[in-house]
Amino acid sequence: MKLNEYCASLRGRRIAILGVGVSNLPLARLLLKSGLNVTARDKRSRAQLGDTAAELEALGAGLVAGDGYLEGLDEDVIFRTPGIMPHIPELKAATDRGALLTSEMEAFFEVCPCPVIAVTGSDGKTTTATLIAEFLKTDGKTVWLGGNIGTPLLDRADDMSPGDLAVVELSSFQLVTMRRGPNIAVVTNVAPNHLDIHRDMDEYIGAKRNILSSAETIAILNYDNAITRGFAADARGETRFFSRTAAVENGAYLENGAIEYAENGAVESVLDVSDIMIPGVHNVENYMAAIAATRGLVSRSAVTRTARSFGGVAHRIELVRERGGVKYYNDSIASSPTRTAAGLRSFGEKVILIAGGKDKGVPFDSLAPDIITHVKTLVLTGLTAEKLRAAVLSCPGYAGEPEIITRPDFTDAVHAAANCAQRGDTVLLSPACTSFDAFANFEERGDRFKEIVNGL
Repeated sequence: MKLNEYCASLRGRRIAILGVGVSNLPLARLLLKSGLNVTARDKRSRAQLGDTAAELEALGAGLVAGDGYLEGLDEDVIFRTPGIMPHIPELKAATDRGALLTSEMEAFFEVCPCPVIAVTGSDGKTTTATLIAEFLKTDGKTVWLGGNIGTPLLDRADDMSPGDLAVVELSSFQLVTMRRGPNIAVVTNVAPNHLDIHRDMDEYIGAKRNILSSAETIAILNYDNAITRGFAADARGETRFFSRTAAVENGAYLENGAIEYAENGAVESVLDVSDIMIPGVHNVENYMAAIAATRGLVSRSAVTRTARSFGGVAHRIELVRERGGVKYYNDSIASSPTRTAAGLRSFGEKVILIAGGKDKGVPFDSLAPDIITHVKTLVLTGLTAEKLRAAVLSCPGYAGEPEIITRPDFTDAVHAAANCAQRGDTVLLSPACTSFDAFANFEERGDRFKEIVNGL
């Protein structure tokens, strides 16, 4: 279906767009310029929406803003923003009466004219999606990278050709209502995450599993993660694994410092780990996932050239600066304990760790042993500071190290970490929590960290 045909299929139906942020604002513009009946609903007040409210109304949209933005939700088609879950009472009532609940990403899957490679997971999905796109671009392909990574793609579908490739990052919030799968699906790992929004772990796992909803989907799964390995039973197309610990029969695995690829009984050496610029064994996993996803689509030389030049994605163990022999790394993306643990294991020496933020309902017990092993000084900040402290203090093996410092203010926490650091030390921001207690998102938190560090 072409984009104009999709818009035409909505004629005569009243449309609600819930949340007019990064992904839904281009959607609203597209539908309004197609002459459709659109009401924009957003929990922000009209004053907070500012120019966005004026623009949408000028294009012909109705506007319901503020705390009661879901009252009277009686439209025929409802596009939800990813953060609004389908099980809330207002959406449940709407679907019970026959309303169609969808999203910008679901619409993109309907109209995308080229193959789609989709990546999800609790950790590593942005880097893996970016690596896939880099491999393809290095090999001369036209690539469209978007989705949860920050770039909406629906309004760009008409610019795409059948020979292009779309690479999309998908969050559990996007996947929870997905009814159509990609051509190639990558699941990097699944661990407890976003349990402050999902009703339980089962719902979270089910959302991730939705990426395998199409029979023709090629599944790329982490063999070392019990949950993702179990997804193989749900995959109806080809399954490829990647593993650090086992020589898989079909897929990528690590052996003697190289990434090998097994296929049809043959094994090929694809990439020397020493060629990978970005640190951490978790990034080796990201490379293996990307290699498995692009098997048959890119050359080995494209993989090697990317590895030797790709410096990583911002806010993902990003070197900010070296000052007085101290290196400062920004890993603000690490909003879960598993992500922070992976970051800690990326360094050969103990680090000074800045952690804490908003509570997602995820326990920190599993992170505490890594903190004891890999951290020399722990600087805690944000709403979860005491919860993190308690997890470390109660962990078997804690004997007074690391030293724990609490600074409720983020700026004070960064300065406290810098004041502790001596030549040869590493200061790492890897919060293990979301940023929403003090920042709009992890990018804003990481940018603030970089601003403070560069001003030292």
